[in-house]
Amino acid sequence: MRTFIGIDLGSTTTKAVVIDEARNVLGRGITNSRSNYDTAAAIAKQEALVNARFHLFREALSRSGALNGALEDFLAQLERDFRLEQFLEQLGDLEATCLRNAEGTRFGEAAKGVALALEKLFALLKAEAPEQFAPGAKRKSDFFRDIAGSRYLAVGEQVAKDAGVRYDMLLNVFDRSIIEVENRVYGESIKRHLLAALDRSFGFLKTAPATRDAVRAPIQGMLDTALEETYVVGTGYGRARLPFSKEHVRSEILCHGLGAHVMFPHTATVLDIGGQDTKAIQVDPKGIVESFQMNDRCAAGCGRYLGYIADEMNMGLHELGPLAMKSTKTVRINSTCTVFAGAELRDRLSLGEKREDIMAGLHRAIILRAMSILARSGGIRDQFTFTGGVAKNEAAVKALMELVRENYGEVTLNINPDSIYTGALGGATFAWRAVTEEGKTAEKREETREKAAQ
Repeated sequence: MRTFIGIDLGSTTTKAVVIDEARNVLGRGITNSRSNYDTAAAIAKQEALVNARFHLFREALSRSGALNGALEDFLAQLERDFRLEQFLEQLGDLEATCLRNAEGTRFGEAAKGVALALEKLFALLKAEAPEQFAPGAKRKSDFFRDIAGSRYLAVGEQVAKDAGVRYDMLLNVFDRSIIEVENRVYGESIKRHLLAALDRSFGFLKTAPATRDAVRAPIQGMLDTALEETYVVGTGYGRARLPFSKEHVRSEILCHGLGAHVMFPHTATVLDIGGQDTKAIQVDPKGIVESFQMNDRCAAGCGRYLGYIADEMNMGLHELGPLAMKSTKTVRINSTCTVFAGAELRDRLSLGEKREDIMAGLHRAIILRAMSILARSGGIRDQFTFTGGVAKNEAAVKALMELVRENYGEVTLNINPDSIYTGALGGATFAWRAVTEEGKTAEKREETREKAAQ
């Protein structure tokens, strides 16, 4: 099966989208961008291809009728079990890396105690891992570093105390090891993990033997189906570091404009608020960019700013929006500068302002900044599409809708649940066009890559 892939290397997260020859989205993948951009691109693409496999499983099992109405429940359990298999392999890798790094440190007489504490700590983490992926389990993040790190810190302090070693020794070993582990790509394990997850799901759901055979056949068929990476296009904040030739790279402005058009064909104006920048884009009826503006010199009013506020409030980034929605009073925030945000936040709290009112004011200040960028790009035209990670923040959406109505009247506002993948979708569409409209082929891609390497 021929596929076309777009990779959007953002400042905080890297996204990938896989589409087929009919331009149907087969899969999406996301990972934290980390410091190794090449690895981030590889992992995001791998996640998108795994997601594509599940899409194909759904289609094949639906055609077979083997699950008789239980298709979605089965696939949900299969994905949970697959993620558990992945997590356990990475956890084992992290344990081995921590033990190796512990041997290489100057802990002196405490070295043996640290090794014993690590063995006990990882035994506890492995034992509790199934709970992290059980039905209904809530995790603040799906990234391995975040899941493993939070539990390591939570369990490690007591383990260190019981083992009679200093807690900071365990932290030191973790910090040295996690970067090494999270920058590894486990692509060769995917098929093995999927088959192991299949057996685990059968056991969890107590699937009858006859049904198992009927389910296993179409899944094995889809696993044996090759997903050919016909053409790949990269974009985003870190696109200069993508392991592609220049021919396979497009600007993020072009990709976000086209991606928004693919999601919503009547899009005229696009606002993208990402981790590092805000982009206001005007597109024509074919999704071609006519004009744009962006804040390319400062991260004020972007995802990084919200992340800083979350840290100041000792909250998760995903908690800011719901808290702001509880506001009953308008609080004016004068600065969206990340440097001064903490000081103003503390001043407001000291004056007795409620946290939810401050959060609502912060979200409004962010959108006000975006509105000025939109005005410089040519204003807001119907239809208006909001993309980027901040588009998933309900308080930001509320503030945007209010300000758009105040300044431009009634305008159709489009927000897709998968809006964070807009740039990658645009990249995948450019990849599709390169082959179907421009006649480029995989062979030509290889020639270009070889020339670029010379």
